[in-house]
Amino acid sequence: AFCSFVVQLRFPTPRMPATRSQRAAAVAAAGAAATMLAPAFVAPKTAGAVSANVTPASAAPAAPAAAQCSVLGAGAAALAAAAAVRPSKRCARKEAVVRMATATDVDVDTECINAIRFLAVDAVNKANSGHPGAPMGQAPIGYLLFAEEMQHNPKDSKWVNRDRFVLSSGHGCMLQYSLLHLAGYESVSMDDLKQFRQWGSKTPGHPENFETDGIEVTTGPLGMGISNAVGLAAAEAHLAAVYNKPGMELIDHYTYTIAGDGCMQEGISHEACAYAGHLGLGKLIAFYDDNGITIDGHTDLSFTEDVGKRFEAYGWQVLTVSEGNTDVDSIRKAIKDAKACTDKPTLIKVKTTIGFGSPNKADSHDAHGAPLGADEAEATRKQLGWDYGEFEVPEQVYDTFRKHASSGAEKQKAWEKMWEEYQEKEPELAAQFKRAVMDRELPKNWRDALPKVTPEDKGKATRLHSQDCLNAIANVLPEFMGGSADLAPSNMTLMKCTGDFLSGSYSERNMRFGIREFGMGAVSNALSLDKTGIIPYCATFTIFTDYMRGAIRIAALSQAGTIFVTTHDSIAVGEDGPTHQPIETIPSLRLIPDLTVIRPADGNETAGAYAYAVERSKNDSRPTMMAFSRQALDNLPNSSIENTLKGAYEVIECADPELILIGTGSEVGLCVDAAKRMDGKKVRVVSMPSCEIFRAQSDSYKSELLPGDVPKMSVEAACTSGWGEFADAFVGIDVFGASAPGGTCLDKFGFNVDNVFSCAERCLSGEKGVLSNGSQGKH
Repeated sequence: AFCSFVVQLRFPTPRMPATRSQRAAAVAAAGAAATMLAPAFVAPKTAGAVSANVTPASAAPAAPAAAQCSVLGAGAAALAAAAAVRPSKRCARKEAVVRMATATDVDVDTECINAIRFLAVDAVNKANSGHPGAPMGQAPIGYLLFAEEMQHNPKDSKWVNRDRFVLSSGHGCMLQYSLLHLAGYESVSMDDLKQFRQWGSKTPGHPENFETDGIEVTTGPLGMGISNAVGLAAAEAHLAAVYNKPGMELIDHYTYTIAGDGCMQEGISHEACAYAGHLGLGKLIAFYDDNGITIDGHTDLSFTEDVGKRFEAYGWQVLTVSEGNTDVDSIRKAIKDAKACTDKPTLIKVKTTIGFGSPNKADSHDAHGAPLGADEAEATRKQLGWDYGEFEVPEQVYDTFRKHASSGAEKQKAWEKMWEEYQEKEPELAAQFKRAVMDRELPKNWRDALPKVTPEDKGKATRLHSQDCLNAIANVLPEFMGGSADLAPSNMTLMKCTGDFLSGSYSERNMRFGIREFGMGAVSNALSLDKTGIIPYCATFTIFTDYMRGAIRIAALSQAGTIFVTTHDSIAVGEDGPTHQPIETIPSLRLIPDLTVIRPADGNETAGAYAYAVERSKNDSRPTMMAFSRQALDNLPNSSIENTLKGAYEVIECADPELILIGTGSEVGLCVDAAKRMDGKKVRVVSMPSCEIFRAQSDSYKSELLPGDVPKMSVEAACTSGWGEFADAFVGIDVFGASAPGGTCLDKFGFNVDNVFSCAERCLSGEKGVLSNGSQGKH
């Protein structure tokens, strides 16, 4: 079968021999020379993607089989044969071409690239777990970025004007760990590489920004990384527009990302990349590792769309490198062309071979998610002419990477000199930049801007209180920015003091995300993870957090200070019905570790929620999710910012209670009204806007507020699950809602004074568990 393919050799002479016999002799001679110098093997290309320096089998006569084998050897022949069977968009005829490198000494590019490949191979083999194939194919891209293109300083990974790199195909993280190690990041030593995927190592199974210095964002869920990259590029565009002055460009850097076929298939990448094209983020450069392999096998099984045309439709510049395994110069040129396009993001589609160089596993799913194994690793070494042992790196490879890193340090010194000049010429902006961006601090007494209410003030929906708070914050915090998923008039999330963040107006702060909740969440997370001090918020209906739940979870895991603003928080949404009425949403979000969920009951609690969320974002880089009501709520006695920051407090005080009613959000007022009907009974009413904040209080405070020997009943227009931690009996809704006016829904499902009073009496008499679950409202 192998004899049906042609070998093309490149000679130092300008022309190939004229006759068939002369060609055969030349093949044999070149093979002998190539064997002596152990050249790198170049993978074949698939039909339909042949570059100018590759000749298809149908275009030239075949060399004799014996001559082919004498040149390639068994291992190379096996690799060529394996590559040849790769399907190309269901074409009936599958053609491939094998060509050998010119018989010259291995150059620095090749040696650096192969060093990356074999660090990945060796680490995955040692761990007996991981994904070697992607790093082997992506190595040329990574090499050019970390050894030539990127502006970065391994000695100061948080330098504000560094280029950003995101490995969206995070399963191939040994690429990134190898690059960080070679570039000189102390966070990834050779010992760390040898401890890949092991307990306590700095090289976990997917990149984690909170674990490994030099990692910008946590990736692994496919499509999330390239979406984060959009956020990083948006942050660069905004800060540059706000702070740069002629001759003093404080912010001027690129965002690079490598994404794979899986990233391109996940819906989140469509959302975020369409948004990036709309914004015209010219300093966003994405490499699409087009290797045609996923876990199931060849992507032809399920994925045949033209990704390039899709991105062109988004408004991206699309470039193609047809031979990404070895054609380093073409990748260099693509990067140069990408930088030349300043009004569009660029997608560089790079055709690579997964597991490049592996004689028996290249271009197959066998190289995707499993170690090559010792035998195949050795065969790959021979195939690529790599004469070094496991985890052995030539000194000139280190020299190449470290030289570029040193140039990054010099660029940072030049930037610092410019920063000194900037402080002299632009003192006001410089002071803001230092506080908000460099020091990442809040202004003193910023909380004073938050509105306050009294019980005598007319009640209104907490989404309207949220609007008041958000606009008060916007006036005193120029680093506060965000927007809604096409729901700004309903979420009440437009800032009045600024315009829309769009191409041509990057200095503005209202972000128009469109109907893209998942992409919105990922972009917002990146604004915080950029470590530039931006305080991001994003907004939607509470029920539609389901669309961006993956981004909310990653925000908590990766320590992003995103503020998730949600409204229409219960069945009181009303006529839109059960598709829009959150039942299990808020309780389920409370299950996410390190996410704080706050459901305010009035204006002061809303102000307290914003005080907490902003400080948690800026000071701790942690996310907060807030849920606000659509319907008007009365202002409560004893509510305040300070009490909200306790997580739970007494609304109706009682020194020695017989019963405690615990409410959240709109149900706190309901508990107050029910308690008033319990004449002669000693009832304490507790508002618990946040279980997580309350859980963090001292044991003495918690036991004093909720004594263990006093019966307690929770009331929340949500599933009763989870309330057993704080209460003995529960009033909630464990069924879907219905389409009707909001007040009718609340009444029919049991959220009225009569039902809460009746359940409270039952709790007082000793009944426990779910006393009302909304089932009485079904019809």
